[in-house]
Amino acid sequence: MDLKSLLNKEQYDAATTIEGPLLILAGAGSGKTRVLTYRIAHMIEDLNIYPSQVLAITFTNKAGEEMRERVRSLIGETVDSMWISTFHSSCVRILRREIDKLGYKKDFTIYDSYDQKALVKQCMEELKISDKDITENEIIGKIGKAKDNLTTASAYKRQNESNFRENKIADLYELYQKKLKSNNALDFDDLIFKTVELFTSNQEVLEFYQRKFKYIMIDEYQDTNKAQYEFVRLLAKGHRNICVVGDDDQCIYQWRGADIRNILDFEKDYPEAKVIKLEENYRSVENILNAANTVIKNNSERKNKVLRTSNSQGEKIKIYRAYSDMDEAQFVSSEIKRLIKSEERNHKDFAILYRTNAQSRIFEDTFMKSDIPYRIIGGLKFYDRKEIKDIMAYLKFINNPDDEISLRRIVNVPKRNIGDTTCSKLQEFAISIEDSLYNVMMDAESIPGLTQRNINAILKFTELVDDLMVMKEQMPVSHFIEYILNQSGYMKELEKSNNPEDRSRIENLEELVSAAVEFERTSEEKSLSAFLEKTTLVSDIDNFDQNADTVVLMTVHSAKGLEFPVVFMVGMENGIFPGSASLNDPREMEESRRLCYVGITRAKEKLYMTSAEVRRVFGRAVSYGQSDFVEEINPELRECVKVRTSKEPKRGGYFKNEYNPHSLRADYSDESFLKALDKMEETIQQGSGGLLTKEEATMGRKVKHSRFGVGTIISTLEDGGDLKVTIAFDSMGIKHFMLSMTPLELL
Repeated sequence: MDLKSLLNKEQYDAATTIEGPLLILAGAGSGKTRVLTYRIAHMIEDLNIYPSQVLAITFTNKAGEEMRERVRSLIGETVDSMWISTFHSSCVRILRREIDKLGYKKDFTIYDSYDQKALVKQCMEELKISDKDITENEIIGKIGKAKDNLTTASAYKRQNESNFRENKIADLYELYQKKLKSNNALDFDDLIFKTVELFTSNQEVLEFYQRKFKYIMIDEYQDTNKAQYEFVRLLAKGHRNICVVGDDDQCIYQWRGADIRNILDFEKDYPEAKVIKLEENYRSVENILNAANTVIKNNSERKNKVLRTSNSQGEKIKIYRAYSDMDEAQFVSSEIKRLIKSEERNHKDFAILYRTNAQSRIFEDTFMKSDIPYRIIGGLKFYDRKEIKDIMAYLKFINNPDDEISLRRIVNVPKRNIGDTTCSKLQEFAISIEDSLYNVMMDAESIPGLTQRNINAILKFTELVDDLMVMKEQMPVSHFIEYILNQSGYMKELEKSNNPEDRSRIENLEELVSAAVEFERTSEEKSLSAFLEKTTLVSDIDNFDQNADTVVLMTVHSAKGLEFPVVFMVGMENGIFPGSASLNDPREMEESRRLCYVGITRAKEKLYMTSAEVRRVFGRAVSYGQSDFVEEINPELRECVKVRTSKEPKRGGYFKNEYNPHSLRADYSDESFLKALDKMEETIQQGSGGLLTKEEATMGRKVKHSRFGVGTIISTLEDGGDLKVTIAFDSMGIKHFMLSMTPLELL
């Protein structure tokens, strides 16, 4: 391959540097997948490196499949003998071969978040811990964070000896791990945690994989946590031929354990490392790219790089300040319709990006009324639907009879007279004789306290399970799913139902069978275990179909790695994007700014950034100032859009001090919201009489708010003729106001 003609200078350098540590700092849209693809092809085709010696880690299955297909187009089927997969998939593959060395069976089950929650609930009941004292989500979060940091239950307990609450969580963590092992199950965090444990406890296994993977490549290195970092460090320790690719400006998962220091300190870990910067952007027009650069340069914790492009200058970033959240959605809707008509665009050209999933509702409502087809990425996932989880639980239990969480889910689905009370008696008896739940069910006649009706139902269920275990070995997965649906009575119960929702459930189950057929067609390993792995490790973004002609609604986090001709970044207000927590924490503010940078760089041709003067949050009317991130964009790169939607009265101007609350009355009927509008009208009509003036609103001044009480002004900022005031209240935390709309009394 003539790589010099296919790649730019920096890309060529990155693709042909093979030996030793290499850090590729790849800016947004700089062609990093192209570089990695040609790098792999060059290693195998030109340097005769065995494909099985190469390990390529991606952060999503979708990215892995894309990379595999691109390499296949260059070197053919040879690529199939190399590992291109996510951290979790790679670790599952290792554990399937080696986990018996940690005392587990190789047919272990992988618990998803629903299974995990059910097991935590069991542990809480056993330890008599009320969810009013400690919630399930808090426990799951603490255990997950501990595993990401490679902290065992006993270490967690030692670290929190003097903290009663954390000690309780440590006890739960310990029991939870014990039950996972007795169920022969791992949760999602265990996949990497246990692989690192395997490597550190078994030198022979570690050395085998160090020899096997002579060349290691890690994509999105800025998003690795401590466990992933340690997994990579141990593997690369042998040959030190490690290539990491990432962008510190796109580290947006610190809240999930990602450590930006992993990429920033790569040269400390590998002093001999070569560093190559990819700064040529092939995605966005110049104005969008320059806007991204002017925002991200405000971060201090980053490596210096500036993206450039030879693309056209393009239009300025469109800034729209709406009256209300409804006006914002109507503006977005009307712009989409206008651009489809005037520029002959398709619906799939548009993406609506927001900070939180809760922001999607008002856009859904508006798009439905406007006949704009849309889809949400990040809503209820296919494999999270009840009927799918029910049948997946059958598959999990048949594959691993030690999996009591799946057994508890299916034992009375469909109903077969084995309710919660009966299950509790079975569980208590199993614990008392230290046996598994299914084993005691097979000997139900000997269990005290059960009626003959209970016993008959239990034995009938065990007969069904025994039959399914036999048939599992004789059928492909797709046929086996159909067999379960028929033999269990699950499908029959749905078919006789008059509930329209059950028709939809049947269609979803038919889709599950189709997914199994597709799995059998495309997967090298066609076992039930392989199917369960594939479905458990899938993410909603893996199923993103870029050819479907619909507008896409998603969080900025979900949009990472994607691109769209036209992007609307909505809810660009202080308190939303960035969130209120970021306004008080410089570290979180830098992560929010990186998230904004990611959002901006998803846009190829046009970028809109919208906000609302008033919106409803948790049912309350709130008023937030326009996002600081919008203000950070060079004024020469942005322009204000002063249009009105058909349902809004004509307004006098753009800024907040020209706000007209009457425009909202047709939109909302909520009494508390209308009262808030009354107060705003009263305030506006009063002008500045009796209110704090701009001259008085200075940092350090004590003020009183009618609702929030006494506070201290901690910052002020000119905003379109008005003054944005940030106040730290004595008992209500930090709040943000526009001075002209807020009755404040000077103390």
